[in-house]
Amino acid sequence: MQWIIFMLLLFISSMEMLTQNRWKKQASAGLLENCTGCVLCSEDNGCITCHHRLFLLIWRDGIRQYGMCVHTCPPGYFGVRGLEVNRCTKCRSPSCESCFSRDFCMKCKDKFYLYKGQCFRQCPPGTAAQSGTRECQETCEPGPWSEWSACTHESRTCGCKWGVETRVREVPDAAREEVTACPARLETRRCRMKKHCPGGEHRGW
Repeated sequence: MQWIIFMLLLFISSMEMLTQNRWKKQASAGLLENCTGCVLCSEDNGCITCHHRLFLLIWRDGIRQYGMCVHTCPPGYFGVRGLEVNRCTKCRSPSCESCFSRDFCMKCKDKFYLYKGQCFRQCPPGTAAQSGTRECQETCEPGPWSEWSACTHESRTCGCKWGVETRVREVPDAAREEVTACPARLETRRCRMKKHCPGGEHRGW
C-alpha cells in the first residue's frame, strides 16, 4: 500500500515539474519574441534599449508600459535619433498620420486636410481643399483691374488701323507663391488705333 502511495506522489511531482518546464519554455519564447532587436529587455516591460539604428517604440496599456525595437516608426510617430537611444515620438495631433516633428504634420488621417503642418476638418478661410492630395491650397483675391492701356501695334501707337490694348490687376504679396490658384491677372483686347504717325506713314488702313 505504501509503495502505491509513493509511486502516486512521484507521478504527481513529475507532472508538476513537466508543467512548470513547459510554462517556462512558453514564457521564454514569448519574451524572446517581444525582445527582438533589444540590447536590454524586461520580462514585464519588453525592450528597454535597442541595437544601433533601431528605434525604441514605447506604448502604454493601462498603467503598464511596453517597449519594442522597430526599424521604422508606425503611423502617428516620428523617429528621433539620439546619442544614447533612438526613439519613436508620438505626433502631438491625433489627426496626424505622419509628422516631421512633434508639432509639424506631413500627412493627415482620412477626413482631415493638411495646411502649414496642421490638420483641419475644413480648410481655413482663404484656402481651398484639394481632394487629390488632401491639402488646403491658398487662393488669392487679386485687386481691381487697371485702366486699359493705350492701343498699340508692335509697340507703336500710330500707323495701323487695329492694335491691342491690355489691362492688369495686382496680386497681394501673401498670395504670389500660389499664382496657380489665382484667376487671370492680365487681359487683352483688339482696339482701333486713331492716330497717324508723323510724316504721314500709314500701314494697314
